[in-house]
Formats: sequence, C-alpha cells, structure tokens
Amino acid sequence: MVPAQRALIGAAGSRPCTLVVCRGCCCGDARKHPGFDHEWQLERLRSAAAASGGAFAVRTTDCLGPCDQANVVVVQPSAGGRRAGGRATWVGFAMDDDCTEEILAWAAAGGPGVTAPPAALELQFIEPPRNARVRSRR
Repeated sequence: MVPAQRALIGAAGSRPCTLVVCRGCCCGDARKHPGFDHEWQLERLRSAAAASGGAFAVRTTDCLGPCDQANVVVVQPSAGGRRAGGRATWVGFAMDDDCTEEILAWAAAGGPGVTAPPAALELQFIEPPRNARVRSRR
C-alpha cells in the first residue's frame, strides 16, 4: 500500500478540523482571568461545531503548557488539510469574542492546510511548548 492510500483508511481519513480547547490550570480559570466568560466561550465553540454539520469538532483537554498565554486553543487540521500540508496551529490569548469568532470562521472554512487563517488571528499564533508531543516522520 502506498502512503497516500494509507492516509485515507480508517477514521483518520475523514477526520474534520478539530479545535482543542485548553481547560487546565490557567485556561478557563475565572480566578486567573476575571471578567471573561469562559463558559460562554466553550459553549459558543461547541454550539458552532454542532451546527457545522461535521465540518469541525471541539474537544477539551487539560493543561497544554503555555500558561502565560492563556487561553490556548489548538486548531488541528482535517485529514484533507493535513494531506495538503496543514499542521496544528496554536492560538494564544484567545479570550475575546473577536478571537473566538475568527477561530470559528477559520475552522468552518476548513482550517490549516485548506484555507488561510484570518490575518488578525495570525497575530495570536504561538509556538507550542518544547515538551509537546511531536511525531517523527517515518
């Protein structure tokens, strides 16, 4: 089997763009970030994903690491986006309505590898922490 065919087999072959929302020690913490409605943000992301007809998904995770740049959202490419060269994109300081809406618009349009991100959102891209799991190419 050639590698291009392998990417199309199984659940990963149809995986949508996925928003991984950090809700660990700092992200989503009203004590650390008072005045921001963290629950609203998560509900907004989830309801938009539900209304997208499977175009993108949302999941939460524990601490991703860059706590000084909370809230952090990782935009993972869809299977098609990954085949087109898209890679996971980390968005930091994602705590205002405009940022939330830009993330949603990008995910709905296909995300990394499929479409370019909104220019303003690019200003919030951050480097993943060095200890983040990285897959080696085989």
